Amino acid sequence: MDLRIFTEPQQGASYDTLLTVAKATEDLGFDAFFRSDHYLRMGSVDGLPGPTDAWITLAGLARETKRIRLGTLMTAGTFRLPGVLAIQVAQVDQMSGGRVELGLGAGWFEEEHKAYGIPFPKEKFARLEEQLAVVTGLWATEAGKTFSYDGTYYQLTDSPALPKPAQRKVPVLIGGHGATRTPRLSAQYADEFNIPFASVEDTERQFGRVRAAAEKEGRAADDLVYSNALVVCVGKDDAEVARRAAALGREVAELKANGLAGSPAEVVDKIGRYAAVGSSRIYLQVMDLDDLDHLELISAQVQSQLG
Repeated sequence: MDLRIFTEPQQGASYDTLLTVAKATEDLGFDAFFRSDHYLRMGSVDGLPGPTDAWITLAGLARETKRIRLGTLMTAGTFRLPGVLAIQVAQVDQMSGGRVELGLGAGWFEEEHKAYGIPFPKEKFARLEEQLAVVTGLWATEAGKTFSYDGTYYQLTDSPALPKPAQRKVPVLIGGHGATRTPRLSAQYADEFNIPFASVEDTERQFGRVRAAAEKEGRAADDLVYSNALVVCVGKDDAEVARRAAALGREVAELKANGLAGSPAEVVDKIGRYAAVGSSRIYLQVMDLDDLDHLELISAQVQSQLG
């Protein structure tokens, strides 16, 4: 089981804070550092000092880290044109020495689009499908050849399809709860399918849909990595769990029901339940980015038990 650290910087984090967490992620033996791609806080937090851009952040971290994978859960398809995104991700992959992964979603948070003047189209999922075709098509085009695409929303003519990523293939992550279109799109384009904030039962059901869609597409179901994203709140005793839950503004019982919360033993047990339905990677949503002791505890007493 891979454990990855997943952050939500729009809730309030500077680049320096993210760098500190990313370095701790590397030093403590976690597999990767991922971040959301949002420009507006959610809920009652003040969001200070303000948003940071996902791919600018990852470019900086690419030069400041050596081992961990770096990526997004998920880049909003509404934020960037697909040709520009392909260039950005390829460049950051080069800067990291081939450690980048692209999570790409349709975009959903209308308020952040209004706040920063970003168009919020109605046809988001259809646009996402074309974006995936363009981004992966540009990367897959052989050097010296050109790429053209004539879609409903995007048209490219004789693109040199440069630059190329450092990796032969940048892993593409697709995720969500949709019962039909999401599995189909994952079967066509994804190297990894991620389901966010889902129960074990819902995870099993959605993994089954994606596996069936992959086989229908002519792929082996096990070609894809299957993963979860879950909030984490671990403590060495009940008091520490309660303190960390309070810092998140949430109740312990609710976190235990809907995330990975409790003692290290409780969390290891629940991760085992996700593993039993096919998950091989967990993105731990860490909300208090100043609490590095939390990461140390997870590394020492959760990760160490998972092999």
